[in-house]
Amino acid sequence: MRKPSRLEPELLKPYILETPPLAPEQKPTPLSWPAVFGNDHPVEIEVGFGKGLFLLTAAQASPETNFLGIEIVRKYHLFTANRLAKRNLTNVRVACADARAFLRDWVADASAQKIHVYFPDPWWKKRHHKRRVFTDEFALRCAQILKPGAELLVVTDVPDYAQMVREVVAGIPLLEPAPPPPEKEPTHDMDYLTNFERRFRKEGKEIHRMAFRRVS
Repeated sequence: MRKPSRLEPELLKPYILETPPLAPEQKPTPLSWPAVFGNDHPVEIEVGFGKGLFLLTAAQASPETNFLGIEIVRKYHLFTANRLAKRNLTNVRVACADARAFLRDWVADASAQKIHVYFPDPWWKKRHHKRRVFTDEFALRCAQILKPGAELLVVTDVPDYAQMVREVVAGIPLLEPAPPPPEKEPTHDMDYLTNFERRFRKEGKEIHRMAFRRVS
């Protein structure tokens, strides 16, 4: 894939979500989605958007939905903002942050229609498991952020990670298993959920898709 030319910073600014600086004693106030997006459309959140393929395709397919992407790697954050700006996708904002802290501090309870977690880093070594995004605390916070009936969608190519996700969610009464979205057959080289899905499916790897619904 050819790297897109970088736009000027002022052209990227409308797509980049910056949280206000806080004094040491100051507590964060959850963001107002109408203030962020300029409308009251439903909001979906992607945790760890990488190069932004899901955000690009979902935003174009669902212009009446707002999308917030959270990515800890700055170069991917700017790369995706550049892609969004080139397509004038005004229903997407991207934040560069640790998603666990961002969801805890800046997202209001019962304010999201969906949360997407696609191909999270498995952190293979046992001593690195603490770096995994999907923890008991993270799953509980996702449940709190979702509106009743809204869904948490998780996709991974790692069987052990998929099992871990199911075990973690089983301990959260606010979430119940739901049918995952059907796997579609791609019609072209960019018609995949993410760049990782494209690579793994071409390699013949099994993809594990999970969905969990917020109960009342």
